[in-house]
Amino acid sequence: MTAKRIAVMGTGASGASIGADLTRAGLDVTFIEQWPAHVEAMRAKGIRIEMPEQTHTTPVRAYDLCQAASLQETFDIVLIVVKAYDTRWACELIKPLTSPTGLVVGMQNGMTTDDIASIMGPERTLGAVVEIAANMFEPGIVDRQTPPSGTWFAIGAHDAATRGRESEVVEVLRHAGKVEISHDIRSAKWMKLIVNAAECLPSAILNMPLREAVDTPGIRDVMAAAGIEATRTALALGHKLVPILGKSRIEENDPGHYAASLLDTVLSEWTLPNTRVAHLQDWMKGRRAEVDEINGIVVAEQQAMGGTAPVNAKLVDIALQIERGELEAAPSNAALLLSTLQP
Repeated sequence: MTAKRIAVMGTGASGASIGADLTRAGLDVTFIEQWPAHVEAMRAKGIRIEMPEQTHTTPVRAYDLCQAASLQETFDIVLIVVKAYDTRWACELIKPLTSPTGLVVGMQNGMTTDDIASIMGPERTLGAVVEIAANMFEPGIVDRQTPPSGTWFAIGAHDAATRGRESEVVEVLRHAGKVEISHDIRSAKWMKLIVNAAECLPSAILNMPLREAVDTPGIRDVMAAAGIEATRTALALGHKLVPILGKSRIEENDPGHYAASLLDTVLSEWTLPNTRVAHLQDWMKGRRAEVDEINGIVVAEQQAMGGTAPVNAKLVDIALQIERGELEAAPSNAALLLSTLQP
């Protein structure tokens, strides 16, 4: 049997970590990346993955976006690991290089599978939930805080067209972490969105590592309120509370307790003292974060149903002020965050 050709579309901290694991396992992997300096560093010295107990430097095959047009062979599996707001253009770029029978896996936070399916076709689309903690601030070097033994994936069919093919991706991703098949990937992705809505903006607005933000007086209450709004939104949309992050069952079948339980799991199993959420990493790099794609989705979906999500709406407003340069992300924003709990 011919070995599957794999493309990792977006090789920042998470994509590079996963791609390096697959390469080290002997799989045929191509990195496609939009940061030219990162591509140059990987081509010159390989990708260096620094983990708590070991460091690996892996030679990889890396191309920037322009160079991708020179590729001729098609890919059997494409892992989309770009920011959620980059999904559509990334899919259009890789579409001509994707086999007609290939699989495209949306491995981002946020609800991206519909965008992927609209471009790639539902018959090639799978969704994924990913839990990995990693930072990257220098080209070619990743600080991966959760090694493969602590990394978790759930893979699920977008619709009936890909049901039964999840195992093809599981077989690949098992080299990068623990992998499960989800029979309700839309609900599972909403469950991860609940975690992200709770933890990301509050800690990024404070410019603090996640654990430090949680320990700031009152901030956990803000996170809990944002998570509860996201949970209620998911339920109103018809999604189910399903176990994720390796859990075998729902411990609390209640929006408030469920959101708190998810946050506790992330803090206890995937968060080191210096772990910074993706939103804060983006702001530190001068990039916009996935504000509209996570907390903003909660607000937009509630508005479409005639409801409100006031805490998430206020968090989005504060975040956009930071991105416009009207406010600085800083610990002094704690009082501003606490005001989101006021009617």
